[in-house]
Amino acid sequence: MLSSYRLPPRLAAGWALAAAAALFAGPAWADPAPSYAVLLERIGQTPSVVEAEALGEAAEARVRQARARPNPALSVDIENVAGSGPYAGFDGGDLSLSLTQGLELWGRRSARVNVARAESDAAILRRDLTLTDTAARLALVYAEAEAAQRRALLSEEALSLALADARAALALVEEGREPLLRGIQAESEAAAARAALDEAEAERAAALARLNAIAMLPDPATSIETSLLDASAAGLAGEDRLSPAVRVAEAEAIVAGRRVAVERINSRPDVTASLGMTRFGVEDQTALTFGVSLPLPLFDRNRGNIDAARAEFRAAEARVSQARQQASADRSAAVARLGSSGSRVAAADAGVTSAEEAYRLSRIGAEAGRISQLELRAGRAALINARSAAVDARLARVRAEIDLARLEGRAPFEGKH
Repeated sequence: MLSSYRLPPRLAAGWALAAAAALFAGPAWADPAPSYAVLLERIGQTPSVVEAEALGEAAEARVRQARARPNPALSVDIENVAGSGPYAGFDGGDLSLSLTQGLELWGRRSARVNVARAESDAAILRRDLTLTDTAARLALVYAEAEAAQRRALLSEEALSLALADARAALALVEEGREPLLRGIQAESEAAAARAALDEAEAERAAALARLNAIAMLPDPATSIETSLLDASAAGLAGEDRLSPAVRVAEAEAIVAGRRVAVERINSRPDVTASLGMTRFGVEDQTALTFGVSLPLPLFDRNRGNIDAARAEFRAAEARVSQARQQASADRSAAVARLGSSGSRVAAADAGVTSAEEAYRLSRIGAEAGRISQLELRAGRAALINARSAAVDARLARVRAEIDLARLEGRAPFEGKH
């Protein structure tokens, strides 16, 4: 780079023009991504939503299975055969047929169905939570890709301004109105702007790659055309709208409570009734048999499982309390951030307008020789920073809307895109 400092100013200006031409001669963005609204309609195809749907169907299938009664057991016994005397062979044997059926007393079946139904309800709520989280993630990735695209465009414009200022500075150096140091500084700033553009282009490519992956686009998108950063927030829902995370925690607490009832019922004897018929071979007579069997709760009364279910129920209740507190705090923070984000965007836009006018006047003054190159560079840096701050403000507004939408169980910008 030291050798470039020794170039005549006219050659240095030519180098700057060549660098600009090489830099902007890149491929055009030809494949825009679908809008956020279109991508939101396809959200059911994402793996996380497909998984949640499948788990909900599995839980509903377990409800149907829980309603099924236990199968009866059929047994066949042959006694008093292959012996001696009258029991020789098989003709004199006794043949017994019996049918055994579990009675499911004490409300076993209804308790089992209640647990399965509660688990199914919780699975449906978890599916809804997954839909909300997936929509929020899609909105964030889409907005970040758009913001990265805008920063890349701003970097291109910053390089264009830096090159224009460098040409003006080198012209003044050639005329002897500015020292050679000003031309060297202008070249250095142009090189820094070029490096910033390379970084912004890489960030844009990475953000679009994330969007392509999250949205499962068959044809990779290379640009964003429909803006989400400029979309207005959907507004606040009613205060009584519970967070999906709270609803899931409450549903899981209901499941835990019903499991306590199941374990209590399991501590009672499981009664089995049997009905059979016996044919006595020697007498050639038949008779019916009736029976009832039940375990004696002498050693195992299911105390451990009951205590474990109670402890899990207490833990579930604690999670509900924690989820409510967290949701309340998060909602207050999200509402405050969303409320302030509009003011931040308005202030940032006003700052851009002021910075553009200040830079325009600085350019006029610098060309007339009334303003130094240092002041011109300061004005250009202020303009670049103001435009970048406007992008950051819009991205912050999107994030605030996403946070609030998650807490309200809806898609971000619902009805606004």
